Amino acid sequence: MHITLRTFFRYWAPAIGWVLVILIASSDLMSAEHTSRFIGPFLRWIVPDISEAAIAAVQLCVRKAAHLAEYAILAALILRGFAGEATRPRTRHVLSAFALTAICASGDEFRQSFVASRTGSPLDVLLDVIGASVGLALYYYLRRRSAVAVPA
Repeated sequence: MHITLRTFFRYWAPAIGWVLVILIASSDLMSAEHTSRFIGPFLRWIVPDISEAAIAAVQLCVRKAAHLAEYAILAALILRGFAGEATRPRTRHVLSAFALTAICASGDEFRQSFVASRTGSPLDVLLDVIGASVGLALYYYLRRRSAVAVPA
C-alpha cells in the first residue's frame, strides 16, 4: 500500500501533534504544584469558604479526568490514522490503535518517573487505557453512524 506524504500528514499529523500535547502536559509545566496555582484560586472564587481538603480532592479529580480525556482523544486520533478513509475502521485498526495508545501511556508514565515533580503510576496507565477504550468506542460509533445512509 502506497501512502503519500499528504495522506500521512492528513491522517497522522493530528495524532503526532496530540502526543506532543500529552508530553507537555505530563512535564513539570503541568505538575500538581503548577496546576494548583490556578485551580485553587478559581475554586475559591466560586466557593470562597472551600476547604483545602476539598480543593485537593477537586484537583485530583480534574487531573485524573484529564488522563481519561487525553487518551480518549489520542486513541481516536490514532484509530483515524490507521483507518484512513475507510468508512468503518476494521477490528485490526481498533486493536492496533488500542495497543499503540497503551504503549504511549506506559512510556509517558515511565518518562514521568524521571521528572522530579511527577510520579509514574501504573494506576494512571490504567486510567489512560480506560480513556483509550472510551475514545475508540466513541470513534467507532460515530463513524458507523455517519456511514449509515439517512433516508430522504
